[in-house]
Formats: sequence, C-alpha cells, structure tokens
Amino acid sequence: QVQLVESGGGLVQAGGSLRLSCAASAHTFSDYAWFRQAPGKEREFVARTRWNDGGSISSLEYSDSVKGRFTISRDSAKNTVYLQMNSLQPEDTAVYFCATDVVGGRTASEYDYWGQGTQVTVSS
Repeated sequence: QVQLVESGGGLVQAGGSLRLSCAASAHTFSDYAWFRQAPGKEREFVARTRWNDGGSISSLEYSDSVKGRFTISRDSAKNTVYLQMNSLQPEDTAVYFCATDVVGGRTASEYDYWGQGTQVTVSS
C-alpha cells in the first residue's frame, strides 16, 4: 500500500511562495494530484500530473484559480511530487492534500490514497 507524506506548509504573507512536497513510499501509480480544503468547504482540486510507463509526463492540469501561479512537478528518483505555489493569496489558505491512484481525475472520489495534509496559511 502506498503511503504519502506531505510537508512544506506554513505561514506566508500575501504575494509570497511555498513549495509543498509529497513523498511516496513507492512509485506504483501514474496519477498524482493536489487538493485543498478550507474550513467549512469541500475538498477542491488544485493540480494533477500523470506520466506514462516511460517516465515522461503525459498530462498536467490545474484549476482555474491556481493556473499560472502553481506548478506541479515530480522527482521520480525520490518518489516525490511537488507543488510550487507562487503569488499566494489569502484565499489560498487551506489544508493541502496529496493523492494518488492508478487513474485519477479532478474529483477527490477518484483517489484511494491520501496523505495526512499540510496547512498553508496566507496572511493579508
């Protein structure tokens, strides 16, 4: 069973940057995604990456709210997926979760494996 551990969250001022990491215990799936959940709100899709058997990225997707500011990437040698977050705004404040599965998508129900989450707080 794959275990995911997120890190890199914290408190940052508006306009600042953070890089989240998601370390996987083993690379067995092709789809990795980041979701976030603010207090009182549903978990929402942030970004997703999928790569093929050859190890190259076959797709990248972002929500409209983060497109152009966030970048999802991976280091296959470290079994780690990253989320670089730039130009952070107070509305980005949430707990950020990493997820993976054989085939994922843009909804949380499509993923069976989740990390514990890392808090990101953006002050105005």
